[in-house]
Formats: sequence, C-alpha cells, structure tokens
Amino acid sequence: MATMAPRVRKFALTAHVTGSVGLLGAIAAFLVLAIAGLIGHDASTVRAAYPSMQLINQFAIVPLASVSLLTGLIQSLGTPWGLFRHYWVLIKLLLTVFAIAVLLSKMKLIGYAAGLAAETTLPRAELRAVGTQLVLHAAGGLLVLVVPAVLSVYKPPGRTRYGWRRRFEQCSPP
Repeated sequence: MATMAPRVRKFALTAHVTGSVGLLGAIAAFLVLAIAGLIGHDASTVRAAYPSMQLINQFAIVPLASVSLLTGLIQSLGTPWGLFRHYWVLIKLLLTVFAIAVLLSKMKLIGYAAGLAAETTLPRAELRAVGTQLVLHAAGGLLVLVVPAVLSVYKPPGRTRYGWRRRFEQCSPP
C-alpha cells in the first residue's frame, strides 16, 4: 500500500471534504428550488425554478459529485484505510456511486422540467408530476449522501474479509 506524504494527504482530504460538503449544499439548493417549483403559485417562480435546477445540476452537482468520488478514491487508496479493508469505506463508495448513477439517470427529467417551464402556457399537471419526482429524488439523494458524511466522522469498526486478510498478512513475520 502506498502512503501519501502528509502534505499531499491533507490536500487530498481538504479537496474531498470541500467537494463532498459542496455537493450536499448544491443538492440542498436544488431541493429548495424543486420545492419552490412544485408549490409555487406564481408563474415567474415556477419558470425560474426549473431552469435554475438544471444549471445547478450541470455546473455544481455533477462536477462536485465527480470531485467527491475521485478524491474519495484517492484518499482510500493513499491511506491505511484502503478501499476494501473497512466496511464504512466500502459503504461510502457504494452509496456515492449509487447516488451519482441515480443523478445521471435523472438528467433528462431535469431538462424536461426546464423545457416545460419555458413553454408559453405552463402545463401545471405535467410540471406537478415531474416536480414531485424531482423533490423526492433530491430529498432522497440528500439523505443518501448524509450517510457517508456520518460514516466519515464516526468510522464504525468492522473490517471486510479482505481487510482481515491484509491485517493478518502485515502482522505475520516473513
């Protein structure tokens, strides 16, 4: 296992925490706009909410999710935690990949909502159906991504089989 120099590790950790916290904030902003679009009675609020959500998704959520995943991989591979040694690291990886996969699968829906909001006459029923989906997915995404944050802080014990094997190999004399 390669271990990063302290300065590199701190830089990578700072990038990871910043990207992950930024991702949570961007999803929270997306959720606020989704709720505003769903319950907004004023046409101008609805017309502004959905295109804004598309911009937040494209220029904040997707890049920050990528940064979070990439820097998380760098952190796990360059530190003693490893990628497959501890359950909490593995769960963080799986939840992040799952959240990104769902996010990418919803990009067309977000664009569709922005298109509906731009129509001359607002199709309220259709926007309500799409808006409800977006609120639910944003809220779910926020909850799913809070779990890795909690795991990062508490680091619950529990090694994977691979982690136990690696530990045993390191403790055994050659």
